Amino acid sequence: MSCRYIAVLGDRNGDDSAIRRAAPVLRNSGLFPRLLTRSIGLFAAEGTPTLALFGNSILVGHVFRRDGSPLRATGDVPGSLNGPQLRRFLLEDCWGEYVLMQPDTNESADLVIMRDPSGGVPCFHSDDAEPRFVTSDISIATHHGLYRKQVDWDFINRCLVYPHQVTQRTALSNVRELLPGCLLCVRETDVACEQAWSPWDFVASGRRNDNPDEAAARVRDGVMTATRAWADTDRSVLLEMSGGLDSSILATCLHKTDANVSCCTLVTSVPGADERQYAGLVAEYLGVPLQVEELGFGLARFDAPPPSWSVAPRISILQHALNEVMTEVGGKEDVASHFSGGGGDTIFCYLGNAAPAADAFRERGVSAGTNAIRELSLLHQCTFWKAARLTLDKLVRQPKAPYGADLTFLAPQVAAMPPDRHPWFEAPGDALPGDRQRIELLAGTQLYRHAMSRGPSRELRLPLLSQPVVEACLTAPTWMWIAGGRNRSVARAAFSNDLPREILERRSKGDFAQYLGAVWRRNGQRMLDFLLEGELQARGLLAPDSLRDFLRRRLAPRDRSFFRIFELCMIENWVRHQR
Repeated sequence: MSCRYIAVLGDRNGDDSAIRRAAPVLRNSGLFPRLLTRSIGLFAAEGTPTLALFGNSILVGHVFRRDGSPLRATGDVPGSLNGPQLRRFLLEDCWGEYVLMQPDTNESADLVIMRDPSGGVPCFHSDDAEPRFVTSDISIATHHGLYRKQVDWDFINRCLVYPHQVTQRTALSNVRELLPGCLLCVRETDVACEQAWSPWDFVASGRRNDNPDEAAARVRDGVMTATRAWADTDRSVLLEMSGGLDSSILATCLHKTDANVSCCTLVTSVPGADERQYAGLVAEYLGVPLQVEELGFGLARFDAPPPSWSVAPRISILQHALNEVMTEVGGKEDVASHFSGGGGDTIFCYLGNAAPAADAFRERGVSAGTNAIRELSLLHQCTFWKAARLTLDKLVRQPKAPYGADLTFLAPQVAAMPPDRHPWFEAPGDALPGDRQRIELLAGTQLYRHAMSRGPSRELRLPLLSQPVVEACLTAPTWMWIAGGRNRSVARAAFSNDLPREILERRSKGDFAQYLGAVWRRNGQRMLDFLLEGELQARGLLAPDSLRDFLRRRLAPRDRSFFRIFELCMIENWVRHQR
């Protein structure tokens, strides 16, 4: 994590004594002042990129122009821009991974903080405590006595019911996350969050791209620009390859850079995840050897300590194993960053249901809708009439909630309370079913950055979640992504001249389901003991009899209900390590 910072804010009465007290302590631990005013003291570790702007504003992180060239000096940003104009300039003319801090802007707030739409630089803030702070890593605040950890049990209860919800709340009391594309307005009496960027702006009718060739060209340009910019920044890259479309597209973009690229794919001793056939084609295209690493069962720990920066239960058993292997490989290769195609299914509109055809009917009429049904039936290998029935169902039914409550293995006292709302879930009244679903899924991609750890000395790059890529993909309507009966059709068209034919036409995809099944068979009893002897059970949140009955069951070959046990262990493990 190159962006390691903490900003100590002035007291609510305008006193800067908290900043003055913190300064020498932070300096002594290697965090040096980058900005000091009466309202904020920003301290950052050596190597953290910052860019001082006119009027005491400062950027933490990397910012690029729309063509991918970096902003390196104060003069690269027009000095005449006031507070709102500067934010608009960054959102409309630039992109990157950054947090902008604007003290004393003569607005209604004493301090305005904006996080870029990709959320590439972490940003957490104290909610109702003194001293007030904003940081990339909560362990900085705890280590220096600015915050004392306390589990927010109301959040944990909700997390048990909605384990994958995305919200500004964290599992730590009085700590909130500034969500991507949002503003934090800090005043003497309170703090307030506002949206500065919304994905809904890019699916509006005025922004919609109706030409498939133009849509593909824009997607290609966005992915190329983002991937090249990050490759030029990092210079040495480990590409984590699944053999699927998303990581293969990144490989084609990296091929045209000067970065030193290594490739790695994972295999297991059980079937299902071996992607060497396809990953090898891409490595050959890049002209580099393919490293193959085995994902051993011993790496799939349910009791491993979460990283010190973790603010909520987010690292699953599988993700921990993947993190361990990739961190080790990155160390051996001595790379600056890891490139992953994480989030590609969502960005490239892989919805898996009839929503694209429903959108075509709503937006383009009967002829386009009928054609979309035909392509949907080809995609899912079903009859035209079944695809038509599912499309009609999408058209007439009310939209589902973004998250479904899961009360499995929970005590009766744990109620199915509604999940916390994400600002992107506030859809316009005329929102199309497919647009609604893909934006809800887009919010979920924010969990990747919480779950994927590659060690403190190397960056994790998710180029497909970069702002230019997200915006380009959103402007291509959902029905365009199933053209020709192919999923992610726009992305396939965009890179049709670069990808090996076997990958371009591939329909199947490897997964780790059998690996996880083997992990369950080896560890089920230990997981049960872990839960029944833990904090959740001590608070009466689990249903122990149901858990014991489940362990005695013999699961069918494709039964994945044990994944729920994995989720509960993830939450239990995080809570235990906050003591």
